Amino acid sequence: MVYGLPDILRVEAQGPIRVITLNDPDKLNAMTDPLHEALTDVWVHIMRDPDARAVVLTGAGRAFSAGGDVPGFLRNVEDVEYRRASMRTARLLVDHILGCHLPVIAAVNGPAVGLGCSIAMSCDLVLISETAYIADTHVNVGLVAGDGGVVTWPFMMSMLKAKEYLFTGERIPAALAVELGLANRVVPAESLMDEALALAGKLAQQPAQSLQETKRSLNLHLQAAALKVLPFALSAETESFSSPEVAERARQFAARTAEKQR
Repeated sequence: MVYGLPDILRVEAQGPIRVITLNDPDKLNAMTDPLHEALTDVWVHIMRDPDARAVVLTGAGRAFSAGGDVPGFLRNVEDVEYRRASMRTARLLVDHILGCHLPVIAAVNGPAVGLGCSIAMSCDLVLISETAYIADTHVNVGLVAGDGGVVTWPFMMSMLKAKEYLFTGERIPAALAVELGLANRVVPAESLMDEALALAGKLAQQPAQSLQETKRSLNLHLQAAALKVLPFALSAETESFSSPEVAERARQFAARTAEKQR
């Protein structure tokens, strides 16, 4: 373990590679407050790490990340100050991933949904397990798609396709993700991490300045889009939590949670 972060986010050094693992498998690596905050903070540590040359980001267990967690969703509906703080953290997370000077590889080992999808799509390269899928389900639960997809997807696929999958929240299986431009390649589940580490090792051997500044030059397109789009999109998502549709979803989630606890 490096950087002294909570166990819910495991960070391991493999030579010049830093492997970040979302480590809450019982909750399918849903973005609870501790995980969300740790994942936001880890990029500052990585950017200050003189020995790091590449990053692999993956999830423990059978999911990459199920996105937002139910208690946080309910609290966002009920607590305006908490909601505002959550949106600030969401903005910081996008800024930190896009602003990291090192190449970041997402090893999507299982479902990447909602915020989990946004995180994966903010990485530089995406390897996806043949058993995984991605889905941005913000609109389905009554929320504006405020963080990742509205920024990154139009750079990866046609605007028409971006609208289709953001509007509907439909699952995008691994092969289709590659076809659309949302992933680089499909990898057998059992060899996903081996291939991700091999690719990270190859990048780590590249001349550091030329690779890092090429990555940063490319990401200026995304960062400019984020600067233009995120203030409105996150503000609109914040407003979504006051809508009757989201209030109804919150009641449904609360009822299901109560039922499970009986």
